[in-house]
Amino acid sequence: MTTIQIDTPHGPARAELHCAPEGRAGILLGHGAGGGVGAPDLVAATRGAQAAGVHVALVEQPYRVAGRRAPAPAKQLDTAWLAVVERLSEEWFHEQPLVFGGRSSGARVACRTSADGQAVAVLCLAFPVHPPGRPEKTRIPELDGVSVPTLVVQGESDPFGMPGPAPHREIMVLPGDHSLKREPKTLSRAVEEWLDRILRPLD
Repeated sequence: MTTIQIDTPHGPARAELHCAPEGRAGILLGHGAGGGVGAPDLVAATRGAQAAGVHVALVEQPYRVAGRRAPAPAKQLDTAWLAVVERLSEEWFHEQPLVFGGRSSGARVACRTSADGQAVAVLCLAFPVHPPGRPEKTRIPELDGVSVPTLVVQGESDPFGMPGPAPHREIMVLPGDHSLKREPKTLSRAVEEWLDRILRPLD
C-alpha cells in the first residue's frame, strides 16, 4: 500500500493505493459523507477489484483530510475528485481504463463526474437514492446520467431507498442496510466478477 497527497483546488486530497500484480485497469473509490476509506464495503470492494487484476485508489476528499466531518458542496467534491483522477492517470494509471466508484456520497460523485473523467464504468455502493423518509428528494437523475456500465450494490433494508435497473445499470441487493457490512465476501466476489466482465473487451 502507498499513500500519496494530491493538491486540488479545494485543498489536499489523499489517495491510498492498493496495486494489483499486473493491473489491467484502475478503480478510484470515494468514501461516504461522514465516513472514511476504511468502511467495510470499500474494503470488500478493494479486495474484489484486486482479485480481478485492477489497481485500487481509495480517495479521501480534502474536507476529510483537513479533519472536517461535514461534507463540502457537491461542486467542490466533484472538482477535487477530477483533480485526483488527473494526477493518478498521469502518474499511476497511465493509459489504463479507469472505473469510478464509491459508497453513498462517494457514489454520487462518481456518477456526476463519470463523463468528464472518461470513466469506462461506475461502481455504486449504497447509492443514497433519497434522504431517509424523503422519497420526493430523489437523486436518481445522477444515476440516470451515467452512460457507461454501472453496478449498484444496495442493502435490502437501506433507508436511503432502492434504485431500479436501467439501461447500462445492474442492481445487486444484499442483506442488510446502508452500511453493506453483513456480506463482505459476497460483495467482494460480485465486484470481482463484474469488473472482469466489463473489462474483458478492453483487455
